[in-house]
Amino acid sequence: MGPILILIYGVIAYIVAMTSIAYAIGFIGNLWVPKSIDSGQIKNLGEALGVNVLLLGLFALQHSVMARRGFKKVLTSVIPEPVERSTFVLLSGLILWLIF
Repeated sequence: MGPILILIYGVIAYIVAMTSIAYAIGFIGNLWVPKSIDSGQIKNLGEALGVNVLLLGLFALQHSVMARRGFKKVLTSVIPEPVERSTFVLLSGLILWLIF
């Protein structure tokens, strides 16, 4: 992967992450977004807790696993080392989009 592709990949990854953070502000503050924290339909408590635990657990698992040296070593054997951090940021942003 050449330096230009690494740069483009990094920029895309950070755009995904920054837009998910901007959406989080709107989601939590009920501002500017089509679906906010208070706009969902009322479901039963068990279903809501199950979905929330699953989504937040997925985010926590991704953050915890990808932060480990062993995982980073395996990951950089598959992808170039310069895009390892961008991949972490991209996946974090995508999971945040899934949560919202």
